[in-house]
Amino acid sequence: MDVTTDASAPWLVAGLGNPGGEYAANRHNVGFMVADLLAERIGARFKRHGKAQAQVVEGRIGPPGPANRRVILAKPMSFMNVSGGPVTALRDFYKVPVGNIVAVHDELDIDYGVLRLKLGGGDNGHNGLKSITKSLGPEYHRVRFGIGRPPGRMPVADFVLRDFSSTERKELDYFVDRAADAVEALVIEGLERAQSAYNS
Repeated sequence: MDVTTDASAPWLVAGLGNPGGEYAANRHNVGFMVADLLAERIGARFKRHGKAQAQVVEGRIGPPGPANRRVILAKPMSFMNVSGGPVTALRDFYKVPVGNIVAVHDELDIDYGVLRLKLGGGDNGHNGLKSITKSLGPEYHRVRFGIGRPPGRMPVADFVLRDFSSTERKELDYFVDRAADAVEALVIEGLERAQSAYNS
């Protein structure tokens, strides 16, 4: 199912994570990493938003012409479990249709580095998605970045709040780059084309 909203409506891409340097390299913060790369591609820096507990970048992606899209990149600064508040505030401020919202997040049930793009669905125990869905309903897009399951009996909470392993870090830049490509494809070309190119 592709987005059927007005092509001139802005998109809101929310990379999910936790604020603060101690969390910056955690698996749970891969959404922030993708948002940072997208901001770098636009050539802008994140700034604190006056009306929402978030850092934002406003810009455009896509080639000149009908495929060019206005995009707001966001990093909620509220901590993962209450991401819904900042995302909703930005939705209201920029008048973004729910179908034009994209959450970029870590996903335990997918192997490391594998991507899955989807529209709607459950939260699969992800507290950031749970918070957004509670505020907006489920009909927003997700770019799910696989981090795999914790080894042995390690609790999930410990696993997601640890940095990527040295082995994982060797490929992390490549996977983050690919996830940023997938977000751009979703916004510019629509869900079905982006899924066929990036869902592995």
